[in-house]
Amino acid sequence: MAKRIDVRRFRVAPGRRLSLDRYDPSCTGSFDSDKNARRLLNKRVRRLYDLTQLLSAQNHWSVLFIFQAMDGAGKDSAIKHVMRGLDPKATQVFSFKSPSTEELKHDFMWRCMKSLPERGRIGIFNRSYYEEVLAPRVHPELLERQQLPKRCVSEHIWQDRFDDIRAIERYLTRNGTVIRKIFLNVSRAEQRRRFLERLDDPAKKWKFSVNDVNERLRWKEYMAAYEKALCATSVPDAPWYIVPADHKWFTRLAVAEIAIEALESLDLHVPALSRADDRALRHAKRRLRAR
Repeated sequence: MAKRIDVRRFRVAPGRRLSLDRYDPSCTGSFDSDKNARRLLNKRVRRLYDLTQLLSAQNHWSVLFIFQAMDGAGKDSAIKHVMRGLDPKATQVFSFKSPSTEELKHDFMWRCMKSLPERGRIGIFNRSYYEEVLAPRVHPELLERQQLPKRCVSEHIWQDRFDDIRAIERYLTRNGTVIRKIFLNVSRAEQRRRFLERLDDPAKKWKFSVNDVNERLRWKEYMAAYEKALCATSVPDAPWYIVPADHKWFTRLAVAEIAIEALESLDLHVPALSRADDRALRHAKRRLRAR
């Protein structure tokens, strides 16, 4: 059994042209079944918990994980199964739906910037500001809803937004936020199977939207938009990972490894006490024993 997944193979190299057709959504690496993967996932989740506690104790870094995918790719499932073992006081999850009226009155990154993690905490974005270089690119009417000044809506708007995203993420990185971005790469056939499964299961019907069928008709357009976004915004300090998503058990394990890699890169440790603090604790210990 493989000890760990080498997630470097899923990392998008900066500055290179990208074709999602070259990434296999059904890849499971050296695992031929989910039995061993599930056992390994439990161990890796425990490792994540330990790292999260150190992150909180050290209180220097913050970590941001961004999840993007087509509907049905398993974002909720991956977040639930991988992050369930993390220390709740050090973890925040935010899901971004269609922009509200208030959110449309602000710049396209405003609502996400309000939800950035504090030092010592992990923030998880289920969708993010990347939606604004994806959906409006496929549906121009969504861009019109943002009521931007005409001169701001040029033929260069998508490149401008990529520039803005890279600048913001560079700023966050320079201020102690570690960023990892995960695209769950599900195949069109697997998405169809999962949608039909939802419709056949009374407990899952609520997850299905008729609009999901309409969006499937724009699959190629969405893939082209994702390719441009991932290629333009994967940089060494804030990389994208294209994770196979046709097998949820493998997706969860890969996501756990990406999270562990990010946290292990920080050289986390329990903070050393000052002499004054150490004396105060020894004094407190003596008082407790005296009573």
